[in-house]
Amino acid sequence: MNPDTRLLLYALVAVVALIVLIATFKLHPFVALISVSLGLGVAAGMPPAAAVKAFQDGVGNTLGFIAIVVGLGTMLGKMMAESGAAARIATTLIDAFGERYVHWAVMVVAFIVGIPVFFQVGFVLLVPLVFTIARRTGMSLIKIGIPLVAGLSVVHGMLPPHPAAMLAVIAYNADVGRTILYGLLVGLPTASLAGPIFATWVAPRIVLPPDNPIARQLEGSSNDPDASGAVQQTPGFGISLFTVLVPVILMLLASVGDAALDSTSSVRSVLHFLGNPIVALLVALLFSFWSLGRPRHFTRQQLMKFCNDCLAPTATILLVIGAGGGFNQVLVQSGVGRAIANMAIGSHASPLLLAWGVAALIRVATGSATVAMTTAAGIVAPIAVAMPGTHAELLVLATGAGSLVLSHVNDAGFWLIKEFFNMTVPQTLKTWTVTETIIGVAGLGFTLLLSLVL
Repeated sequence: MNPDTRLLLYALVAVVALIVLIATFKLHPFVALISVSLGLGVAAGMPPAAAVKAFQDGVGNTLGFIAIVVGLGTMLGKMMAESGAAARIATTLIDAFGERYVHWAVMVVAFIVGIPVFFQVGFVLLVPLVFTIARRTGMSLIKIGIPLVAGLSVVHGMLPPHPAAMLAVIAYNADVGRTILYGLLVGLPTASLAGPIFATWVAPRIVLPPDNPIARQLEGSSNDPDASGAVQQTPGFGISLFTVLVPVILMLLASVGDAALDSTSSVRSVLHFLGNPIVALLVALLFSFWSLGRPRHFTRQQLMKFCNDCLAPTATILLVIGAGGGFNQVLVQSGVGRAIANMAIGSHASPLLLAWGVAALIRVATGSATVAMTTAAGIVAPIAVAMPGTHAELLVLATGAGSLVLSHVNDAGFWLIKEFFNMTVPQTLKTWTVTETIIGVAGLGFTLLLSLVL
């Protein structure tokens, strides 16, 4: 057995062991992730100290961004819940689209909000609406939540200005405008299949626990309508929507500044600073203290209590997400990604299929859509140059679709969805993992159809 095959076999055994330890033996995911990560590192030939260091670095790199985003986003969500802003937006959506189509509305909102923001940022911004709409309509959390994550995931993987998509655009020398146009043509039907359509089918088959600690904090239970059906003492719909869109607007302005202004421009520097996801969320949170707290006459003590209360349930979530990032890093440093790249280079598939396949394999092995997309673009770009005739923009879409396939236990996003929706590992595999796989396969299918037209 050659070394690359052995590494891939070890990675497969590690993933299976992780699922069995958590789902069958009920070992806490945090403990299971640490144990399997270290075991994989040693089995793959890493010195024990290096395996520990790789895991530690993975945890730090993951939480360095996600912990701040989840913390600030959860506080903003708590403000939306306690002020009634989440209820106001949810009620408006329900009234506008009707209960029957509200899950479609959630997908469209996620698709729009997700264009300029990271997946994790969009998720923590919009998940309070999911909890509120689910409670008010009596719909399954899965039926509302899957369209949310599908919309966010599609734009995260396929559309600039997301970093991985932009790197792929540069690697393939694609046109940004055409990539966005083609991405919309491919992304909307893909998100529809993986989101509302799949959610309608799978929701009756998934039974969630009645108690969800995060939902208790973010669903706005203290702001039910009174007997007349009116929501009392809540901010208006306009200011509520504007508050949640503040980070989106700031990040969008930063992207516009990067494209339109000179690199030495002070205005561009300011926009780039404000458009950083962490700064944008902080600005939105501080703004919410005034925009959402003022109509309810919240005191400083109340604001402090809201922030403290909502952070407690996130501790376990962050530990598990961090451990997932550690597992990812051990996979990368043990050489699994390199083994897949070597396998791909020896194939003779068409550029579109090769781009999708390489990205998919790296995604499954490492758990990172960003790593999968950027690595695959670097591998496939020189091959595509030698095989002219394929639109560079379609290569970006095919690579992005492949990078979203089969999210499982080595992906920090898997644990984020699992913990927020209070699902078991098997339930997360049946919902989130299948959603991501539908996105990957449908995204490739629609890209191939578009290639026939072009």
